[in-house]
Amino acid sequence: MSTRRSRSEPLVLRGTLFTLRRRCGKPNCRCATGPAHESPALAYPQAGRTKTITLAAADLEEVRSALERYDTAKAALDTQADEGLGVLRARLVERRRSR
Repeated sequence: MSTRRSRSEPLVLRGTLFTLRRRCGKPNCRCATGPAHESPALAYPQAGRTKTITLAAADLEEVRSALERYDTAKAALDTQADEGLGVLRARLVERRRSR
């Protein structure tokens, strides 16, 4: 399976956006005594582990849209799977009745 996509294809991403907060460890930095540094980040599952990508603020809108596209596609697939289960159950019931 190829991981390449054309630039015109919109991204589809699975995961969760969150705000990463951390202290850099420099003794004279404002985070040593004040609030921690904050960055947007994406957590996503891969091979049974949760991985994290730190994002730039400029990437947020594209990532939000890509996550929404994934949710929409997954909901449509779940609906198809539910319909398929309904058809399968109906066939099995009909087969049992005709015995």
